[in-house]
Amino acid sequence: MSDAGDFIDSSLQREGDWYRAEAAQARLGSELQGSGLRFYGASVGAVRGTVRDVLRRYRGLSHDDVTALSSELWSVPVFERRLAAVVLLQSSLGLLTNSDLTRIEGFVRQARLRALVDPLAVEVVGPLIEGLDTLGRVRADGVLDRWVREPDAWLRRAALLSPLLAFGAGAGDWDGFVRRARAVLAEPPEQGRDGAVVREAISRVLQDLATKRPELQFPSADV
Repeated sequence: MSDAGDFIDSSLQREGDWYRAEAAQARLGSELQGSGLRFYGASVGAVRGTVRDVLRRYRGLSHDDVTALSSELWSVPVFERRLAAVVLLQSSLGLLTNSDLTRIEGFVRQARLRALVDPLAVEVVGPLIEGLDTLGRVRADGVLDRWVREPDAWLRRAALLSPLLAFGAGAGDWDGFVRRARAVLAEPPEQGRDGAVVREAISRVLQDLATKRPELQFPSADV
């Protein structure tokens, strides 16, 4: 384990409490089925504080340092470690590039949990794409179009949720969202444990826009 990775892991374990770990497991319930995910019981605030501490302690981390550390944290199936990986990427958006969507895709495929997929989509993927140049954004749009055609419901959810912050800020690719959402709504509803997560993402975006961007009207025949 790297020094930075060991610092984060040790800090999260010190911040953990068994009662918070049990409460998190109870709250997430059936979403954890078959995941093998463990919990230290550290709070979200402690996770964010630990990432801030490591970025101060190890100043000047390069792109490769950050992405390698995110993968190191993610590689162990502990919720707080994986959340720390998300926060690390969120805190290092200026270093990320279009090619990092491949790594993030792997995280989404493994996460299968709203508490991890949603911040990856909303706080990492969306802002990453908004910060790209024109060519990079075209390539990233192609990635999102592919994600929304995937059989993996969590990748589809991530593609749909990714522009949420940009929409709230008066930006974002509305036409791209409509195109992807219409592709989802044209298909029969998915069944099983993951069946609701894709259409739920569409509803979340539209509910948010109803108050923040009422001028953006989704085609009523598709809703």
